[in-house]
Amino acid sequence: MMNLGMHRHDDTSVEPAILAAAATGIVDFIERQGGDIDSVFGNSGISPEMAGATTLKLRLADFCTLFEQASQRTKCDNFGLWFGHQFQPRDLGLWGYAAVSAPTLGSALENLVGLFGFHQEQSFMQMVRGTNGLVRLQYRIEAPDIMHRRQDAELSLGMFFNVMREALGTGWTPEEVHLEHARPIDSDEHERAFGAPVYFAQPYNALLFSSDLLERPMPNCDLTLMALMRNCLQQLGERSEGPVELIDRVRAAVRARLPEGYPALESIAAELCLTTGMVQRGLADKGTSFKELVETTRREIALSYLEQRHLPISEISFLLGYSELSAFSRAVRRWTGTSPSALRERLHRR
Repeated sequence: MMNLGMHRHDDTSVEPAILAAAATGIVDFIERQGGDIDSVFGNSGISPEMAGATTLKLRLADFCTLFEQASQRTKCDNFGLWFGHQFQPRDLGLWGYAAVSAPTLGSALENLVGLFGFHQEQSFMQMVRGTNGLVRLQYRIEAPDIMHRRQDAELSLGMFFNVMREALGTGWTPEEVHLEHARPIDSDEHERAFGAPVYFAQPYNALLFSSDLLERPMPNCDLTLMALMRNCLQQLGERSEGPVELIDRVRAAVRARLPEGYPALESIAAELCLTTGMVQRGLADKGTSFKELVETTRREIALSYLEQRHLPISEISFLLGYSELSAFSRAVRRWTGTSPSALRERLHRR
């Protein structure tokens, strides 16, 4: 089985979190199911105002409890299944937009996997190709203390399912669906929701589909938006309580402007409300220059993008601000001694 991408977040030093965007629309959905908002949220440790906030983080345990409580108190055993089924990818916020603005379905799913750790912690997401020609997009919470997570599993697969339907149409269905929990009473609803055979008590929650679909174009490809969403999500994940150093501010501004072309020092300084001299002196204090920082930033991003098998090299070149593919190829040879395509193969053999 070939690994097409994996992300696992293993930091067990703090309680795992999830971006609150994953709960977008739950208040309205509970009300449509006849549930009492105060009762559901009051037993979950979450305020209704927190659900859906783009950059707010919730405790993953509270998030799972919220959906388990919603299921119990609405007497809808398949609450998570139907919530996920109606959930729109853009409602996932930064993570969702990074997927739907990708050029191909394969690239969209690679964005989901590669950025997953910024969206949700102590969890596992992977895309692997099997010997039978099917790809498995699989997911599982790995936080040991979160025992009740059936609703989360079903809503998460529904969210991934709808990302895929962005490219494949509303009539598309997977080959198989796997869920890690035991078969529930109303399991016929699962096959109706996914339009495919559903197998329970599996090692992972997963959607199985033909590998040919990975090349399908995403209808709303916007490489500039994709790069911006990736950058915002990464900055959110790296945000700390302490002051942000100048070099990090400059690097973040450079990353955001690269799809527009090579960033000018003057424009970066103006964005940061600094003079060019202040930027140059601040970088010199860290042993680097603006030109070296742009080069290093381009190299780091190039390696990250080349790990995405389904993101075309010509589009990586654009995202890094190169006017021509040949210029990007020369840069990769300068950094690594090999071509972009050869480097991509090397990265996938690791």
